[in-house]
Amino acid sequence: MHLILTGATGLVGSAVLDAMIKTKDITKISIISRRPVKMAEDAKDPRINVILHKDFEKYDSELLNQLQGATGCVWALGISQNAVGKEEYVKITKDFPLAAAAAFETLPLSSPSSSSPSPDQNKEPFRFIYVSGEGTTTTPLSSKPLLSRLTTPWFAIIKGQAELALSQLSSPTFVPFSMRPAFIDAAAHPAIHPYIPKVSGLYTLSNCVLGPPIRAGYKKMWSPTEHLGKFLVEMAMGKWDETIRKEAEASNGNGFEKLEGGSVVVGNEGWRRIASLEG
Repeated sequence: MHLILTGATGLVGSAVLDAMIKTKDITKISIISRRPVKMAEDAKDPRINVILHKDFEKYDSELLNQLQGATGCVWALGISQNAVGKEEYVKITKDFPLAAAAAFETLPLSSPSSSSPSPDQNKEPFRFIYVSGEGTTTTPLSSKPLLSRLTTPWFAIIKGQAELALSQLSSPTFVPFSMRPAFIDAAAHPAIHPYIPKVSGLYTLSNCVLGPPIRAGYKKMWSPTEHLGKFLVEMAMGKWDETIRKEAEASNGNGFEKLEGGSVVVGNEGWRRIASLEG
């Protein structure tokens, strides 16, 4: 099985790469990155191919040829809304994944047991896993009460727009999912500590203050990176397809939401429950 990863130098991407390396069923890992990926270099894993790429809105034939046979992607590329201006945030958060999805949609499909393109009709769909965030909304601001319109954060609107746009690409051969982690916590995941980005003192302080009560008493908002990375990889492999579809069809506010177009949003409470991380 051949999977694609973006955002491999970030917090979530590092967790996903760690999980991919530990998953023996994955035969090839293609990382698309603007810069070298230290974890990949240190792993010395022959399955890993780091593709240095500068323009995440364009994918030429040379790059796509290196992705032949891929059956899934975890899109973990992202940035804080406070780190860039609004225009740049929209580009990174919405335009980049949409451009990639449109390009990956053209990749020849593969049979489930092969890493090379298969001509037969029994083909594995391509799964595109978009890492969004808890608090994201797909409800138009115009439909919200005035107070909500004034208090909804910018990231929630843009990520919601990206989720909806990706959903419109849904087809039997291209299956997008959106995943909304909440308090992303690498405290108990030492394997990625040398590789995660340095953060501000204020961020570290907030983690120290919020971490203990969330871990102890508000676990539905807790996203421990080791479990999160593993779950995202398994989503890209198709291991949760049936369970997620059933949960979305139940449509009872259980941590899953089916969007117009057919895609499913997996909330933090939802993935924790089906992965048996409740309690």
